[in-house]
Amino acid sequence: MSVRVLHLHSTFSLGGKEARAVRLMNAFGASAEHVVLSAVPGALGARDAIDRGMAVRFPGSDEAPSLAGRPGLARYRQLARYMTGFDLVLSYNWGSMDGVMAHRLHARGMGLPPLVHHEDGFNADELARQKRSRILFRRLALGSAYRTVVPSARLERIARIDWGRPAARIRRIPNGVPLERYAGQPEPDAIPGFRRASGDVVVGTMAGLRAVKNLPRLVRMFARSGQGGRLVIVGEGPERDAVLAAARAEGVADRLLLPGFLPDAARYVGHFDIFALSSDSEQFPISLVEAMAAGLPVVATEVGDVASMVAPGNRRYIVPPEDEPGLAEALGRLVASRDLRHRLGSANRQIAWGRYGEAAMIGAYRTLYEEAMGRPGALS
Repeated sequence: MSVRVLHLHSTFSLGGKEARAVRLMNAFGASAEHVVLSAVPGALGARDAIDRGMAVRFPGSDEAPSLAGRPGLARYRQLARYMTGFDLVLSYNWGSMDGVMAHRLHARGMGLPPLVHHEDGFNADELARQKRSRILFRRLALGSAYRTVVPSARLERIARIDWGRPAARIRRIPNGVPLERYAGQPEPDAIPGFRRASGDVVVGTMAGLRAVKNLPRLVRMFARSGQGGRLVIVGEGPERDAVLAAARAEGVADRLLLPGFLPDAARYVGHFDIFALSSDSEQFPISLVEAMAAGLPVVATEVGDVASMVAPGNRRYIVPPEDEPGLAEALGRLVASRDLRHRLGSANRQIAWGRYGEAAMIGAYRTLYEEAMGRPGALS
């Protein structure tokens, strides 16, 4: 009998946490049936990455309670009643926290299934500091969660110290990628509109075009690095016009390519010579793991676990986000030296292949979910 899993997502647009959730769904195959609710109606872009034939439903408001709305006891009862039809509840980030609170209030009285909560980072409104009201809400709501799962050491500390989660109730599982897919050459036409001219050094990134990714900063880094080359930003989102405006202001619009969202980074990330990350906030970015697996050197803002993820020699190119001149200088040094790029990229590849394999990640999640349900082998 297959496991019935309810997913409570802040959004199901294709980003890091959604890509991971989809990979787990695909890995569990016919052993599970999935129902996905999104707190942002219509934000379901990650649905296209789910394998065909998978038992996955996306019920509308006429079938399932909404994750969005004013907190209230009636809403929480409604959410809790909906959970009773499942074997496991998986919640993701702040946008799912009303569902977590519903579970906290009614887990015993309604005999609700176990809930595992996943946290991958913060939105733009909590970049400087967490909101106290949310800290207190998490402290209360997470009380019935079987485990809180985080990908980074920084989030593990926050869950323990700020949210009051006992160390035994936190599980850190680093993000992983299918390493073998990054071993070969990229596909020639995988990036629409991309052509490499002789002597070009290509700086690239994969990111949703959202304010927290601060891609105008990346444009400025590129423009002020003192070198030529091309900048490729793979992704889509509301900040597209801001990125284009920054490129025009810096005089590099003719060297910027925005091909939009492209699935399956293994097909194209090898076209980059340097991976650049300009975010104001990250934890354990999957895009960085993908770039390292492909053997790329990295210039990035010093956020989350980024500095500890890359090879030791690459850490001098991880710079505080407020130091834009330092970021531009670091990028310029890598653009100027092919030997340096090769040396750091090789070291990063070795780290990724030794630590960040997808099989280990999937195995850790499978074990956790089966443990929560008390059903060993249920997701195999």
